[in-house]
Amino acid sequence: MLHEQELKTFVDGTTNFFEVAAQQPASIGSPYLLEGTPAVHEYTGVINISGKREGVVFFTAPKAMLTVLLMKMQENDFSHETMRDLVGEVANTISGNARRDFGREFVISVPSVLSGEKPELPHKPGLRSFIIPINWRSHSAKLVVSLT
Repeated sequence: MLHEQELKTFVDGTTNFFEVAAQQPASIGSPYLLEGTPAVHEYTGVINISGKREGVVFFTAPKAMLTVLLMKMQENDFSHETMRDLVGEVANTISGNARRDFGREFVISVPSVLSGEKPELPHKPGLRSFIIPINWRSHSAKLVVSLT
């Protein structure tokens, strides 16, 4: 189970990503706990965590949000592959920044990306997830942190 300061690491990493990449901060809603598998948007970047902590961190966002984010990043390729690359990069960047706070025993995987209506999410039965709501411009996404 994450402590408040550990959860703050992910909140700060998410805020920082949007400030740097999109030159426009995101507002973060109140994190909450969820048992079971959370609902996701069209694109989800997944980072598996091993070492001192075990579990998964994922960033999930709708196509419309990723499109605007790409425009803010001066990108004009809005293909399915570019969307997949972006959502994986967001998940990887936030998890990589968390690794600085958690130390070298917080091992992150290469991002995997899921897309489509109902992707099969990695989830350990009985493990509760923190959902961090993200609002940016008129779009909503979420960061899901599910760690032991």
